[in-house]
Amino acid sequence: MEAVINTAPGYRVFEYLLVLRPHVELQGRILQLKQEFAEKYKTGDGGRGNAWVPLVHFSQFAMMEDRIVNRLQKVAMGFPPFKAELKDYGSFPSHTIYIKVLSKVPVQQLLRGIRTETQRLMKMNEEHKPHFMMEPHITLARKLQSGQYEKGWSEYSHRHFTGRFIAESMTLMRRPEGEMKYQPLQTFSFQNLPVQTKQGDLFG
Repeated sequence: MEAVINTAPGYRVFEYLLVLRPHVELQGRILQLKQEFAEKYKTGDGGRGNAWVPLVHFSQFAMMEDRIVNRLQKVAMGFPPFKAELKDYGSFPSHTIYIKVLSKVPVQQLLRGIRTETQRLMKMNEEHKPHFMMEPHITLARKLQSGQYEKGWSEYSHRHFTGRFIAESMTLMRRPEGEMKYQPLQTFSFQNLPVQTKQGDLFG
């Protein structure tokens, strides 16, 4: 029975990640830093990964996708673009080192709007609830062993980094459950329109 559920189109499960993506030049700088860290501390992943600010991670059946996309579109339409400031490094002991996002207030306001509109739709069941990233960051290295973390953090806690970008949109990434690579599904532009405005009203 379970195999039938997994292969039925509407019951296919995807993993989703909603992110803010910096401009290409800044992404390049961050990816280079990730690669340098991986080579120096031999993390084994070659610095692969992505230079984005994660907002929400969740798993859900494919049949829920359109409703979630519509709600995210509504949130984005009512939210203004904002400047995201990146500065220096932080850590989640004892496994992750990241670049700090100083612009916490707008990110957290955005997350509150997303949570209000979509939390129930993003919850697949009691074991699969959405995870909202209330501490905005860009991962430098994760799943570190204790020795890698201690050596890396002793260096990066004293290193400096600065960067900024205008967050003009958020992007929903998707991957089939169990696969490694996310693919962009849809980007939602921040339009700062009155919340009650519906898409149809703009062209009516």
